[in-house]
Amino acid sequence: MSDTGANSCMTRYTLSVMGNTSKIEVNQDIVHQLEARLGRLYARQRLGIEDDIDTRIFGQGINFLHIENWYSLQTVIRNTLKLTGLYRRGHRNTTRIQVRHNRVSLPGLPPGFDGFTLLHLSDLHVDMNPGAMHRLIELLHEIDYDVCVLTGDYRGETFGPIEETLEGMTRVRTHLKGPVYGVLGNHDTIRMLPGLEDMGIRMLINESVTIQHNNAHINLVGIDDAHYFRVDNIEKAASEINFDEFTILLSHTPEIYRQAAHADFDLLLAGHTHGGQICLPGGIPITLESVLPRHMGSGAWKYHGMHGYTSVGVGSSVVEVRFNCPPEITLHHLHPVVERQKTGIHRKNT
Repeated sequence: MSDTGANSCMTRYTLSVMGNTSKIEVNQDIVHQLEARLGRLYARQRLGIEDDIDTRIFGQGINFLHIENWYSLQTVIRNTLKLTGLYRRGHRNTTRIQVRHNRVSLPGLPPGFDGFTLLHLSDLHVDMNPGAMHRLIELLHEIDYDVCVLTGDYRGETFGPIEETLEGMTRVRTHLKGPVYGVLGNHDTIRMLPGLEDMGIRMLINESVTIQHNNAHINLVGIDDAHYFRVDNIEKAASEINFDEFTILLSHTPEIYRQAAHADFDLLLAGHTHGGQICLPGGIPITLESVLPRHMGSGAWKYHGMHGYTSVGVGSSVVEVRFNCPPEITLHHLHPVVERQKTGIHRKNT
């Protein structure tokens, strides 16, 4: 293809701030695919919001204050750990992935789903965690599950190229069996959607699907990023489901726990927090980069009648280290319970 032909397929945005120039390229073929998949309005809104946020990052606006975008601080943390001799230890910790089992008894779960197992992977950041991805692939051959769910953050940075991320996700997807469903995180651009779906991951962008098993079914709902891009829409995502039926919500961040609980979801699966990633002894996080009660920052929790689980993630971001917070993959084993007479706040509308 000639240069003229190539340029005709690409829209370029140039941001020049403090002498630094960043080019944001949006392939028009991807734009057309997104419009066909999501509708013209939402596709262009999502792309426009990403472009606006990229501008604010490079212009050091409000989004620059996110630790993921404060690159001078990242360098300070990395160099400090190296000077103290802790960097190698922390880096080794990123490959020590634990397999966690979350056995949860759920009112309303159809009996046919007793023992149904969800593999939950979150925050892979595949392009900046090669060692963790290698270990993950090894572990995937040692576990058994029915469906895999991904709760976002496939890319290492919050902006920039996506090719390396998609290549890394392709390698991981090759070793996943059965249906795979996912949502986008705050590190993920909507431009990744066609590539992720081409490799066999059904992405839920404020959408829902039905999972069939043993002549029964449950609903799986997924929302777009609610933390950074703030493009989640629970009402739209759940518009086609019957809330008398058991329903799981996938969200990158657990910060929407109130909305989810009062919308009568039964189970919320999320990630984003990394459990703090760098924690004090006892697993006490220094920061969760999230607005929520600290006990919801990792592991199983409950809010009103809704069960929740926040994965600490497979990968690491900002700096490729972990302390007192090992990475994880999670197997959620679902079991039904007989509901008792309800009092107070009801799980379902009656």
